[in-house]
Amino acid sequence: MLKSNPKQKNTKSSSKAQKNRPSTKKRVSNSRRKKKSRTISIPLDKALVFCLSIIAACTLIYFFSDYIKLKKAVLSTEKESIEKLEKQTQTLSKKNEQNQNPSKKTEKQVSNIKTDFEKKSVQKKNVSQNTQNIQRETKKSVVQKKETTSNPVEKKAASNQNKTEIPREKKSDIPNIPVAKNNARLSVVFDDGGQNLVQLEKCLALPFPVTVAVLPKLPHSKEAADMIRNSKNEVILHQPMQAVNLSVNPGPGAITPSMNEEEIRKLLFENISEIAPVSGMNNHEGSLITADTEKISYVLKFASDCGIFFLDSRTNADTKVPYVAKELGLGYFERNVFLDNTKNRTDIISEIMKGVNIANKKGSAIMIGHVWSSEVLPDILKEMYPLLKEKGYVFTTVSNSGGIISQF
Repeated sequence: MLKSNPKQKNTKSSSKAQKNRPSTKKRVSNSRRKKKSRTISIPLDKALVFCLSIIAACTLIYFFSDYIKLKKAVLSTEKESIEKLEKQTQTLSKKNEQNQNPSKKTEKQVSNIKTDFEKKSVQKKNVSQNTQNIQRETKKSVVQKKETTSNPVEKKAASNQNKTEIPREKKSDIPNIPVAKNNARLSVVFDDGGQNLVQLEKCLALPFPVTVAVLPKLPHSKEAADMIRNSKNEVILHQPMQAVNLSVNPGPGAITPSMNEEEIRKLLFENISEIAPVSGMNNHEGSLITADTEKISYVLKFASDCGIFFLDSRTNADTKVPYVAKELGLGYFERNVFLDNTKNRTDIISEIMKGVNIANKKGSAIMIGHVWSSEVLPDILKEMYPLLKEKGYVFTTVSNSGGIISQF
């Protein structure tokens, strides 16, 4: 039996331990790998500045290379021109040596050569100046790029300043006006005259004829009628009549449901006499009276007897004026548009445009406004008047509008 040597066992165990232990070389390699795997972080601002500086340097190199090429081309052209001139002078000198008395032709050639040389020298100067200008512009553009890219906040502020400095044109809220058809005529009536003379003056200052309906038995009724006539505009009586709503007071000199024909005729005569002469009359309020066949027939008969027209303001959709006028064989006018139900500018413009469309269909349109809207309505009419006139529309009074309605 062979006995095992203890030394051999020790050697074997030591060899195994050496194998299990990691070597120093492996440790060093692992540490290097760890170092290599670490990421390098660069701030965004620095990276941007670095990239921009590279771009700027590239642009400078690009422009500088163009400048060198241009300069070389200029020098080469100069050399060629000088060589040509030298050859020409040599040939001329040879000819002059042969001929002691030079001819006139050679003198002309020399002068032409001189002028060509001078021209080329001037061109050379211009080229050099152009190259200098190009260099300056490139430098400016590079500097501007740096400034705008480095300060984005300043760039936004500058753009905002430029936006505020540019004046913007005001957009007109007046729509496109169609060309007038059927000899379209527009008549503007201002109701409620006699209440305020200052407001009335603004209505009478319009550059076209208007019709003003004056209320009776007010402190300024007579004076208002005189002002209208002196301004060569049309006066009519704005006759108060009872409304359907009995709580509404139509004002002094009103026709009420309890009146008979004689009382109505007497009242109308008094009201007209106060502001006479008048061309016609229209109703103030009167939704109840205009819907009463008997009462409105008394009014239409009186108007016919006096030789004046009646304008139905159409305060009630159930007005009996068309029916009574047909029965009596009388003509009458009627309102087509109320301009100032609101004092809103856009609403007033849209109502005027409605009147324009009606005038194109029927030949005329009667548009009623009020003296108390003098701070809005006259200005809009004054603004639109030249536009409407240019398109062929005629502004006239009610009596000259040609819009009388006759159903007989």
